Amino acid sequence: MTGTAPLDLLSTEHLLDDEERAIRDTVRKFVDDRVRPNVAEWYEQGIDDDTVRETAREAGKLGLLGMHLEGYGCAGTNATSYGLACMELEAGDSGVRSLVSVQGSLAMFAIHAFGSEEQKQRWLPGMAAGELIGCFGLTEADFGSNPAGMRTRARRDGDDWVLDGTKMWITNGSVADVAVVWAKTDDGVRGFLVPAGTPGFSAPKITRKLSLRASITSELVLENVRLPADAVLPEVSSLRGPLSCLNEARFGIVFGALGAARDCLQTALDYAASREVFDRSLSSYQITQTKLADMTLELQKGYLLALHLGRLKDAGELQPRQISFGKLNNVREALAIARECRTILGASGITLEYSPLRHANNLESVLTYEGTSEVHQLVIGQALTGESAFT
Repeated sequence: MTGTAPLDLLSTEHLLDDEERAIRDTVRKFVDDRVRPNVAEWYEQGIDDDTVRETAREAGKLGLLGMHLEGYGCAGTNATSYGLACMELEAGDSGVRSLVSVQGSLAMFAIHAFGSEEQKQRWLPGMAAGELIGCFGLTEADFGSNPAGMRTRARRDGDDWVLDGTKMWITNGSVADVAVVWAKTDDGVRGFLVPAGTPGFSAPKITRKLSLRASITSELVLENVRLPADAVLPEVSSLRGPLSCLNEARFGIVFGALGAARDCLQTALDYAASREVFDRSLSSYQITQTKLADMTLELQKGYLLALHLGRLKDAGELQPRQISFGKLNNVREALAIARECRTILGASGITLEYSPLRHANNLESVLTYEGTSEVHQLVIGQALTGESAFT
């Protein structure tokens, strides 16, 4: 095949600076060398703890964990570079991007933004290196889109805190060295650092998944978990804390979903060029070319949107509703692209030899987590009308 790559069609390379291109290319090589040869097996078998830890250490050596944070061993890159890294990671698999984004944008960001200096020194350098893994406990089985309804409680008992409750759908949960757990208290929603092995704390794996199988997902169970006074994140006592962390992670998804879509589209292009149907290449048929053209339009538009949001974030001007705009559009379009690419591959598309259906299954989760599409539609609707439709 001698055609133009989908993201080269509009000649957008000049929109990135030298450092951003270097980071993108470094992460792409990591994915090519480390993820692509193994991801089908990880997905089929379900990834194991040792592989997650090894992958985290390798990501840490590349400076990918908490890369957009300053100090404590973090790389301190700009937001656009972080987004580009997410795009390359998710081109490998959404589960690998989830490992990096949950570590950096949820667990590490929470400690970095709301923790004490002692907490930052204790946890962040090891997490940046990938020697320690964190998870983020906000979602509950009955309270996903409505985190204000959470039932997990923390009460004072002398100088200690005692936590009771459960969290659900927690990436990295069973392999994490520390969990950032959000709970209701008498003075608002507070974040707590719960080290693995604390009595009363367990993180059973969620199994039989049809999506994100190259990622560990767990439940967090807290039964009379006693923590010292210095386990609480001191700088926030409201939902502003966890929601600001989610905005950080959603920003990465705006870019990340495009990586999955790009990989699907490139796979479909390569397959169509080599597959002969009635003595002609599949790529020479009009119906195939119209599919490829339409998907490339949406991929390139999503990429321009992501870069725009990245520049806004780097300028300190990005608003939460704009992140909702990006996640809603890019994940929805990426899922549509993955499904359409599967049709080009025909029956071959249902196997793990090719990536589109694996990406599509993963994107079904990405469509839901860190804000469902319906929630983001309502965020945009509220911005347009000035009226809340959430209640």
